[in-house]
Amino acid sequence: MKNRHKILIALVLLATLFIAAFMAWQHYSVVAPSIRIGVLHSLTGTMAVSEKPLVDALRLAVEEVNAQGGLLGRPVEMVVADGKSDPVVFAAEAERLIEKEKVSVLFGCWTSACRKAVKAVVEKHHHLLFYPLQYEGMEQSPNIIYTGAAPNQQIIPAVNWALEKLGKRVYLVGSDYVFPRMANIIIKDLLNAQGAVLAGERYRPLGDQAMDELVADIVKQQPDVVLNTLNGDSNIAFFRALEKNGVTPDKIPVLSFSIAEVELAAKDGSMMVGHYAAWNYFQSIPSPQNQAFIQRFHSRFGQHAVIDDPMEASYIGLKLWVQAVREAGSAKPARVQRTILRQTLLAPEGLVAIDPANRHLWKTPRVGKARHDGQFDIVCDAGRPLEPVPFPSYRSHDEWVQLLKIAEGGNP
Repeated sequence: MKNRHKILIALVLLATLFIAAFMAWQHYSVVAPSIRIGVLHSLTGTMAVSEKPLVDALRLAVEEVNAQGGLLGRPVEMVVADGKSDPVVFAAEAERLIEKEKVSVLFGCWTSACRKAVKAVVEKHHHLLFYPLQYEGMEQSPNIIYTGAAPNQQIIPAVNWALEKLGKRVYLVGSDYVFPRMANIIIKDLLNAQGAVLAGERYRPLGDQAMDELVADIVKQQPDVVLNTLNGDSNIAFFRALEKNGVTPDKIPVLSFSIAEVELAAKDGSMMVGHYAAWNYFQSIPSPQNQAFIQRFHSRFGQHAVIDDPMEASYIGLKLWVQAVREAGSAKPARVQRTILRQTLLAPEGLVAIDPANRHLWKTPRVGKARHDGQFDIVCDAGRPLEPVPFPSYRSHDEWVQLLKIAEGGNP
């Protein structure tokens, strides 16, 4: 009888523990569900080599938030989607993330074509997108925070530096979509203003690998500098063709607007050594904030992992959003919209702040020279963050809108 009594007591205790555990789990699931965020980047296709690392940067930021107790007492959960380097897919995935996955915010896009496709979706749903890339400007959406550079924070200062330091006979090469074409409209304005010479202007389809004819024309024209707005894996083919044709940095330097540490770390990245890139962030920035950021990233992803500007811009975008959510007391887009424009951050790149007038960040322009170790020596640093100007002031807003329509149509 005693044994049966003991067994009965044990069963009652086990049942009690099970019920308590179940109720605690149920309470947690009801009281503290995760805050879901949408991460939308190209994991396949021509842009994958550039975009995949941005997912890691966001993952680090999310893990840091969760390690500190989460957000509003709830864990943050990433829902990752593959845009497949295709604007149509980006738009469809943005729709799915908002409607079916019920995410509170989107972080993503690289090319302007993909951003514009997602812009229509977030505006329709009154949602929120953080866009981490330097771009051509000419845009301001009430549903986007632009954490990359506006034209006056990358294109314009870098071109002015190149004309002064590298020469005034310039060749333009870019991928055939809106960012390179619009960037080159701005660049040609600068060339005209400074009496520089346009030696050539060529565009190739995104993902194109056939660069021999283009490079042959560069060799023929003998510019002082090539300004490069190619995107994705076309850059590898371009620099391979330059090397094959004997075009070295000491003869014809290339200043690129979409090549960073990740591309240097890729196969054949050594061919870019000695050439230049324009960004706001380089991994070689010596500040304590950046060194701590690098250490955290390496601890998570390995000592050989590299960090570039779009990755840092993704990371700080999530940190700014977290600050706004905490201030709002809610992750709902409508509530976050009331606090997001007040956010500032001492970031790895330096002090950044969201400009309340146009929703872009104040950022510091820099130019780097590629090294053999896959890093950049910073050869030009503005020394302070500049106010973002998405519509450069030397033309009217209406003029820029008309030029943008031409660039979007791909007309020469």
